Amino acid sequence: MRRLMKFLHTMGAIGLMGAMACLLVMLHFTPNPSALSEYARMRAAMGGIATWIFFPSLALTLIAGLLAIAFSPVYQNAGWAWIKLASGILVFEWGFVAILGPMQQEAELSARAVSHQADPAILAGSLGAEWNSLWVMLAVATANVILGIWRPRLSRLPD
Repeated sequence: MRRLMKFLHTMGAIGLMGAMACLLVMLHFTPNPSALSEYARMRAAMGGIATWIFFPSLALTLIAGLLAIAFSPVYQNAGWAWIKLASGILVFEWGFVAILGPMQQEAELSARAVSHQADPAILAGSLGAEWNSLWVMLAVATANVILGIWRPRLSRLPD
């Protein structure tokens, strides 16, 4: 069971970090909202990546990590695993608030602007925040990978 959880955790982390890198590249190449149809297409693609790759990978990484700790006494007594758990829960919450929600909202808003149901002037308000959030989350995910590989000898607090 431990190997399966480790495999699922690793696959989730690959998908998560790949989705974040992809979203960063797409944010860099996002056209100006004045080119409304191109902007809406790019934001729809980004919303799809956030919904169908980023979020499931994030969930898989967290759930497999939690189950790995639950099924393995070795991980239960490892301080590095608890640090990864704490940062993983924060990344999960932040993934909803700073990435998934804004990406889906901007995709929907740009689609509404194309169909003349929303004002195009309100588009692209979250680009800077999304950019910064993705970089911070990518750094935290990288730190978690480093912790999982390096596994420093951090002891848990005594009971």
